[in-house]
Amino acid sequence: MRKWLSKSGLNLAFVVIILCIIYVALFPDVISNLSVPVPDMEKIQTFKTMLISIVLEALPYILIGVFVSSLMQLFLSEQWIARFCPKNPVLGIIFACTLGIIFPVCECGMIPIVRRLMVMGMPLYIGIVFILVGPIVNPVVYASTYQAFRLQPEIVYSRMGLALVVGLIIGLVVYKFVSGNPLKSAQTARHSNANDASHGQSQNKFLSMMDHAAHEFFDMGKYLIIGSIITAAIQSFIPRELLIQLGQGELSSHLFMMAFAFILSICSTSDAFVASSFLQTFSVSSIISFLVFGPMVDFKSTLMLLSVFNKRFVIFLIVLTSVTVFILSIAFGQMMF
Repeated sequence: MRKWLSKSGLNLAFVVIILCIIYVALFPDVISNLSVPVPDMEKIQTFKTMLISIVLEALPYILIGVFVSSLMQLFLSEQWIARFCPKNPVLGIIFACTLGIIFPVCECGMIPIVRRLMVMGMPLYIGIVFILVGPIVNPVVYASTYQAFRLQPEIVYSRMGLALVVGLIIGLVVYKFVSGNPLKSAQTARHSNANDASHGQSQNKFLSMMDHAAHEFFDMGKYLIIGSIITAAIQSFIPRELLIQLGQGELSSHLFMMAFAFILSICSTSDAFVASSFLQTFSVSSIISFLVFGPMVDFKSTLMLLSVFNKRFVIFLIVLTSVTVFILSIAFGQMMF
């Protein structure tokens, strides 16, 4: 009970802070009495317009994503997934990618699901590919990316294609070079038992689904708000010349967008709307690196990975993913654009 109250208090504090930031952004006159320099009204207006547009465009896809994820959590039996895992590594990787297409779970719920599947016997390399590729190739993310880049559908196809290639390479590397089980076994068992107990206590699946969806929506929504505020602020207050200079550099544009994706930790159901706002200043290939790297590795997922896998494996996976996405996104850019 104390833990729940503590978490609720932190969530409430977070909501208050976010509301204060939005209020000050919408009504800058409130800080004039504090003798704080206020940016010019044109930039404030740009910030407000961009913030509202990003949030409103992404919100429907977050809602769809959380409800699908909640349905998956409650009604999908994981036993049959573990039972049908192919033994051949290439077929196993294709199987993992297919799971991502068929079962649209965002990255927020992917790691706990894969942890349980691995306890049931899913091989490590299949689970890792599912974690990395699943949040990108699922139908909800495809639809949101297509909506964000309606006039440039090649970005949508490049995102899906690059994610599959990156997943294939990382899956083969993990299969070949990682021996043993990097799961934190004691913690895994504890989480698994807790989940089984909570499911056993649940008598009404509809109420459980709604409760899960509410938690998922708050979890993803707060990252969307933070990401939207930062994105709108960068676009509104950082000099355009500096952004263009960063965005047109062959290496700097990719490094900036990948670091940006890591820090923002935006859900893959809404990150395309953030990325599309940089379309006029950053190279297309660097935007694709943002769209692929963010759902695979970000600050939030890193913390979740560290709670499930040992530190050495997590560092190995992050470095491998970063290098693979960086090299392949540049290669994709030279071939496709």
